[in-house]
Order: sequence, then structure tokens, then C-alpha cells
Amino acid sequence: MTMATQPTPVGGSADSVRRAEANSFGEWRTLVSDSFVPLEVRTDARDFHGTLRSRVLDDLSIVEVTANGHQVLRTPSLIARSDRQYFKLNLQLSGSGILIQDNREATLRPGDLAVYDTNRPYTLAFERDFRTLVLMFPHDALDLPADAIAQLTAVRMAGDAGLGRMISPFMVQLAENLDALSGATGHRLAYNAVDLVATMFESELSIRRDPAPGARADLLTSIHRYIEAELGDPALSPAGIAAAHFISLRQLHNVFHAADTTVSGWIRSRRLEHCRRDLRDPILSPRSVGVIAARWGFIDAAHFSRIFRTAFGEPPSSYRRG
Repeated sequence: MTMATQPTPVGGSADSVRRAEANSFGEWRTLVSDSFVPLEVRTDARDFHGTLRSRVLDDLSIVEVTANGHQVLRTPSLIARSDRQYFKLNLQLSGSGILIQDNREATLRPGDLAVYDTNRPYTLAFERDFRTLVLMFPHDALDLPADAIAQLTAVRMAGDAGLGRMISPFMVQLAENLDALSGATGHRLAYNAVDLVATMFESELSIRRDPAPGARADLLTSIHRYIEAELGDPALSPAGIAAAHFISLRQLHNVFHAADTTVSGWIRSRRLEHCRRDLRDPILSPRSVGVIAARWGFIDAAHFSRIFRTAFGEPPSSYRRG
């Protein structure tokens, strides 16, 4: 689960919104580190109050943070204590904040979005009272490679321009309706949010690409989309993919090699990721493991079980019960 130590729910069941308050800065320091990743927290305020409202859905955390002004720092020593790698997307709801990572600095005002990586040092500073929404998800929840997202860390994505005009209001609604994110519907909405974020990132990366490498990058993006649409076809193959894009098989392999992966490796990882998400989707619980595997192109159940266990550390049936 995303949160190391879950805040105690205030009222309701375990499936309800979790709410935790801190009435001193010492309490807040412990609370934020337990709720996200280990963090160094600083403030000049004498009296401090902060509140977290959160939903945890599988590997995703959606947390509304309301607090007095303070700073949080992710230091190399704290990073060394963490096992999994996460991205955090901040949506500024009120007040303003400054995000610093990878030698970039973004000033965030209400409606603005910015992403940062918990696997590298960052600073997030709020001078005065603020409210923000944090969507925290593992690196592998995105189709995009982590080194591509590294180009977007601490970059302000305006809520009133481009795709931000659609995605920012959606995220605001998540913050206002955390109590509605329950069961199968909540699960779907949370992953829809991640998919929307991935679309925004892809759009931002496209804008930033240089003309020369852009042709190859655009081709790779087109191939990724084709593969995604055809994942359920057991006959999907490098030869068919190359033919669909009017390039040679050698060119296809070179494009993937430049991205530090292989065609077959990409197909396998995307199929496994879809299977993983389906196995945890409450709506699909009546479907057998074999049916879900076949839906994404895995015809041999034994083979699917072996590679799933290799990828995720346990067989699909155990993962589904987890």
C-alpha cells in the first residue's frame, strides 16, 4: 500500500475517507512522513495545525492537505530508506507553493499542477496557509518511462491552458468528492485520473521535443499506441507492428533500442500491467484469472502465471486476494 502508516479513520468504515489532524508541528512532522514517504519538515510557525483527508486505492493515494505554511524536503538519506519509487502530482487548491527539483523551480497558484519524483531530492515550500491535492502513484502506473517524466519535474502546468483546462477541474472534483471514491467506481476513477495525467504528460513532452529526435520519438509514440490497441491479439508480433508502420523490422528494433527496451519486452510489460490492474478491479472479480489473461493476449495460463510471478513477486491468484 502507498501509505506506510495509515492515519486512523475518523468515523465510518475502513473504506471511508481517512482524516487525520495535527495540532502541533511535531505531530505534523510524523503524520506527513507516515502518509507519503519519509520527509524532513520545517516551519517558523509557533502555532501549527494541519489536516490530511485521504483515500488509498490499491497502489494509489489521493490526499488533500490543508495546513499552515511550512517546507518539506526529500533528502538523499531519506531516499535511501525507501524501496518503491513514486511520482507525486500536486494540484494547488488554495494559497501558493514553490516546488524545486532537478534544478528547476515552479511557482504554483490555484489550479496549477506539477509533478515530482520521490526517488530524487526535492523541496516543496508553502509560505502561508494553503490547501493542495496530492495524487501519489508508483512509476510503473504510467506508460511513459521515468526518464521522460524527469523532463517535467518541477514544471508548472497551468490549470487554465492546454489540457490543464480539462484535467485541473477533474482533479478539483476528486478533492471535493473523496467520499465518493469507494468500491469499484472509486477504483476506476482513481486510475482514470492517472490515465488523464499520463495524457497531459505526453502532451507536454511532445511540446518540448527537439525537431531532430522528435521524428523518432513521434514514431515510438505511434507504435506504443498501436501496441496498446492490439494487446488483446495473441498474434501481435514485431513483424506485424513494423508492417503497420511501413518500416523495416530492423528499424523497429532500433527505435526500441534507442529507448532502452525491446519490442517484445514492451508488449509483455504492457500486457502484464493491464492484467495486474484487472485482477485488482472489483468490477472484474467474477472473471477468472485465465479469462483476464486471455483478454490481454496470454493464451497459455501456466506461462502467464510464471511471468506474472516473476514480474510481481507472487502468482496472479494470490495477487488478486491481496
